[in-house]
Amino acid sequence: MRLRRALPLGHTALVNSALVVLLAGGGTWAYFMISGDAEPAQGSTVRTVAVARGTVTATVTADGSIESANTMSADFTTGGTVTAIKVKVGDRVKKGAVLATVDATEVAESLSTAERNLDAARDALDRAEDGGDDSAIANAGNQVDQAESAVAAAQRAVDGTVLKAPMAGTVVAINGAVGGSSGGSSGGGNGSSSTSASSGFMQLADLTKLQVAAAVAEADATRLKTGQTATVAWNALTGATATGRVSAISPTATSGNTVTYPIEVLLETIPDGTRLGQTVSLTVTVDEVADAVYVPAAAVRTAGGRTTVVVVSNGAQEIRAVVIGLKGDSYTVIVSGLDVGEQVVLATVTTGTGNQQQFPGGPPGGFTGGGFGGSTGGRTGGGGR
Repeated sequence: MRLRRALPLGHTALVNSALVVLLAGGGTWAYFMISGDAEPAQGSTVRTVAVARGTVTATVTADGSIESANTMSADFTTGGTVTAIKVKVGDRVKKGAVLATVDATEVAESLSTAERNLDAARDALDRAEDGGDDSAIANAGNQVDQAESAVAAAQRAVDGTVLKAPMAGTVVAINGAVGGSSGGSSGGGNGSSSTSASSGFMQLADLTKLQVAAAVAEADATRLKTGQTATVAWNALTGATATGRVSAISPTATSGNTVTYPIEVLLETIPDGTRLGQTVSLTVTVDEVADAVYVPAAAVRTAGGRTTVVVVSNGAQEIRAVVIGLKGDSYTVIVSGLDVGEQVVLATVTTGTGNQQQFPGGPPGGFTGGGFGGSTGGRTGGGGR
């Protein structure tokens, strides 16, 4: 059996001491990388920016399309063969204007018959009243009431052969042709209101009141309120923008692979060239702080419940605790801890081997990477989480 030669006592102590140093150094580096409390190494080139004062905003963005805020579907209440269409798509009409007609021959005859029956019922009532018989008078009176109801129904049928505009607006669709069937409607009235008319013989829209229809993610929907201001940019109209306000937020999510909530934004201005159905980009301001002290979000780090920034003064770097307010789209409000004009370091992320995260001034403790297991660890804290 071969005996393993033991190291001299002095060599063993030297090796153990080296291991202790390495372990201590690696543990200290790992602690600083996690806690974010390390003092940055001096002498490295870093990006800095001055603390500023101004307005910080948070927004929600979405894609949408232009639609009318007021549309109606107009349909005949009496079915029949279409005899005339008096408008075309694109025509602007006043409320009550005649849009189309159907053949009224049969219903007109029914009205004439009902009117003759009413005359006969009234004559019968006159004779009963002359006779003085209360029972006969009551019966004749009922006959008059029924005849009057029949006349009213026949008159409505005749009126239903003429399609009139239920609102002032622009004709945006005609779903029929002369000689075809009107279809008719089983309900009363000549038009029905709809936020997106898609049925009926004709559709009318008010093109002076337009809105954006969009859908936002559920996380964004919780940040929206009616009345919030919005900016709209047209995809097909170069440089065209408009302002608006959130007018409706659906309480019910749409079905699909992702949960979204429909919203509507009423436009306050309408650029030239705007058409129904055009696609737009929508930006809604959900929060805003004016006259605020702020820094870029990339300058703020949060770890272990503590929020800090790295301040540079006279070439030296200092980690300073701060209290933050609104986390905007690009900037974070500083409630306390910084003064306007101070220089703060922007955290950056490199794309080198291993996608290493870069600390301002280099890794804590002067380590240049590697460590145990080859991981840099650490946190950049960018984005003002």
